[in-house]
Amino acid sequence: MKKIIFIVILYIVTGSQIVFAQSQNFRENVSKRGTTAANFLEIGVGAKAIGMGGAFTALANDPSAMFWNVGGISKIGRASLYFNHSEWIAETNFDFVAGVFPINEIVTIGVSLTALNMSDMEVTTVFEPEGTGQMFDAGDYAFGLALALNLTERFSIGLTPKYIHQYIWDMEAGGFAIDLGVHYVTPFKGITIGFAMTNFGPKMQMDGQNNRVLYDYDPNSSGNNERIPAKLETADWPLPLNFRIGVLYHAIQTENHQAIIEVDAQHPNNNYESVNVGFEYVLMKRYALRAGYKSLFLSDSEESFTLGAGLNYPLFGNVMIHIDYAFADFGILENVHKFSLGLDF
Repeated sequence: MKKIIFIVILYIVTGSQIVFAQSQNFRENVSKRGTTAANFLEIGVGAKAIGMGGAFTALANDPSAMFWNVGGISKIGRASLYFNHSEWIAETNFDFVAGVFPINEIVTIGVSLTALNMSDMEVTTVFEPEGTGQMFDAGDYAFGLALALNLTERFSIGLTPKYIHQYIWDMEAGGFAIDLGVHYVTPFKGITIGFAMTNFGPKMQMDGQNNRVLYDYDPNSSGNNERIPAKLETADWPLPLNFRIGVLYHAIQTENHQAIIEVDAQHPNNNYESVNVGFEYVLMKRYALRAGYKSLFLSDSEESFTLGAGLNYPLFGNVMIHIDYAFADFGILENVHKFSLGLDF
């Protein structure tokens, strides 16, 4: 077991060194913004995590950990259901539903569904800017199955294979990805660390009826076939791969008062590196206040401060309900309000 933990930690350290060693050259060139597919996979999940500025990799103590650090779901210890809804930017809706189920003291499984959708829109063209009378829709979703293992009382690891699907009008793209997460309660008092690699997988490519056209191979000739059935080839794009590492410190830990501070650093393949900072105070294990700042050191980012609050309340028997709210400032874009509901039983 010690050898396994050593290998995993060595992998994290080595991988982090490679990632950050590339960052200088990465920064000297371009940020690669807008060069990945399925960017809905980057939308933060859970009002609790968002209220803390997205600094949740080391805490990861509710089913939204399937987004932030799947290794953390093994520490929940109870069956749990989770629902997250938010009215996202540009009149879109974002939803996340998850369930976590401990099998025994070592094994925990989880399932999640992420969806981004919009209302139907009217088709417009250059020649018919007021609309053609046709309607189209667009959306994205991802379905994941997670497995997390408590290798020791302090160390856990998790893995989530997931299927990704995007569609717009008659075009669609599908693909697979894997998330990996590690959660470690250090021997140092009050300090926990987490590491996550998300959206590791092959490129995605749009395909469908809109690729099919009638092509004139030689428009300068009058005797050839001017309507040859042909198919346009779209480019393939990588998934939004991201590496995150977080450090959590329990500043206050008494019977009625708990306060934590977390700092996360992340390295995505479609942007520069940035840091998220979060704070949470819990009174009597029931009332929570949160604050955070997202995308520190990232120039031109519209994300900044976040605020949040939560209520943990026993319903009946062994059932506990968690109600959370978060506000996120998006600068010149619309501010976002997130709501989450969790049930432990």
